[in-house]
Amino acid sequence: MTRGILITGNETSLLAATAAEAAKRTESFATVLVPNRFSDLKSQDGESVMPKVELSDRAIPLSWNPASSISARTMVLAAENRLGQINDAILICSPPAAFKTPAPEEIEFFVNNQIKGWFFLIQDLLKYFRRTGKGSLSLVAPEISSGGKNTQVDLMGPPALASFQSFTQGILASSVNEPFLVMGFTGAEAGVEEEFAAWLFKVIDEGNKKNSGRWQKFSKIKFFR
Repeated sequence: MTRGILITGNETSLLAATAAEAAKRTESFATVLVPNRFSDLKSQDGESVMPKVELSDRAIPLSWNPASSISARTMVLAAENRLGQINDAILICSPPAAFKTPAPEEIEFFVNNQIKGWFFLIQDLLKYFRRTGKGSLSLVAPEISSGGKNTQVDLMGPPALASFQSFTQGILASSVNEPFLVMGFTGAEAGVEEEFAAWLFKVIDEGNKKNSGRWQKFSKIKFFR
């Protein structure tokens, strides 16, 4: 049976690099993009905060409403049906930046899509892997640069990422005795997305149970050694 890989996250270069690595390992894989209301935001130098990315034609797009626990359950079931099974689930938390004071409805949208949704999805994936008794769940929390004194302040991204990191820490601590792998990944700084994605899959492919329940930090020096 073909390896079933599910990749979920914001539309970023890191997700695109991870999808490209997945395409090297299987005929098709599932991708779920987190909805983003901040796609029209620009950084101080005029660049788009969340630019569109190109995904492999092997990617099977699935829909997901992060605000709904039912939608998370439905999406996991859809991934299983389309792939035959989910062997590896990779969740990449790369929340978009918000450089202006968000309106109340934007705050609610952001919390639902960038914080609450991850809680629902991770819980359903844990239930899936407990049922199958095998596979890997990888939770990726990229670094967010604090920038210099002249850098615009991101009002939403860091709190969302901190929530994901904290939740991941709790999941890792409680998963050491699970029959499947649960790993946290960090260290994906801007400019090393392709190397990080290659290393990420290298760790997953090794399937070392000693890595389960722990954070794995990317080191470019170690990767190329």
